[in-house]
Amino acid sequence: MSETPPVVLIHGLWIHASAWAPWIDLLAARGFTATAPGWPGEAATVAETRADPDPQNDVGITAICEHYAELFASEGIKPIVIGHSFGGLIAQELLAHDLAVAAVAIDPAPIRGVKALPFSQLKSGLPVLGNPGNKKRTVALTAKEFKYSFGNALSQEESDALWEAVTIPGPGRPLFEDAAANFSRHSPAQVDTHTAVRGPLLLTSGSVDHTVPAKVTREVFALYSDNEASSTEYHEFEGKGHSLTIDAGWSEVAEVVLDWLATKGFGATAPAATDAAS
Repeated sequence: MSETPPVVLIHGLWIHASAWAPWIDLLAARGFTATAPGWPGEAATVAETRADPDPQNDVGITAICEHYAELFASEGIKPIVIGHSFGGLIAQELLAHDLAVAAVAIDPAPIRGVKALPFSQLKSGLPVLGNPGNKKRTVALTAKEFKYSFGNALSQEESDALWEAVTIPGPGRPLFEDAAANFSRHSPAQVDTHTAVRGPLLLTSGSVDHTVPAKVTREVFALYSDNEASSTEYHEFEGKGHSLTIDAGWSEVAEVVLDWLATKGFGATAPAATDAAS
């Protein structure tokens, strides 16, 4: 390719956009221009967002998708999108609408059509879903809740340090929308897995993820199986939990993503593109 597309990194619930800083540095070293714009209503820093989370109240999946679509349009870009958790769901929607040239969905929140609901996923969502009033407000995770949902593969010390450094209150609406996705014909968690002609997609999962168990992501991958027009691939990280993009092992995840992008022809030193579809 004559020009490497920019990369836009999209975080998930409860994590501030600044947590992508190490990824931005690594991507820059590999010839990419990368940015990590926050969600609608998110302040510039962790501290500011914690101090005033209310601008995120009632922000749902549609508003988040539109936020990034408008950003791409205003900057005149069609980027590579890398998303984690709900960011992974958003990445799939942006790709399906041909707003991105390629996407990586890391431990993505389930899209409409996924039926698996493992116990750990249900337990991870209970801090929000357990109170219907949380749908229109932001909710913060306690250190204990974060340890179960994100840091179950980490030491207590590392999990607590991450909770202190990068977590923020997150809007409850996306979780409620995702939980009801299969009961709504027009769910904002609907992604065209069958007919969209789009750029390549990589789905990944941590094998011990509590928030989005690997079984769920494999089911998402299966939903794409009849789309012969577009490439979809799957990678599983053994022994990793939901914190895999931000914990001490983040670079291993990033290297897998970079290697995959290289096979698709993206990157300053990438080989010629291939069309190995799954």
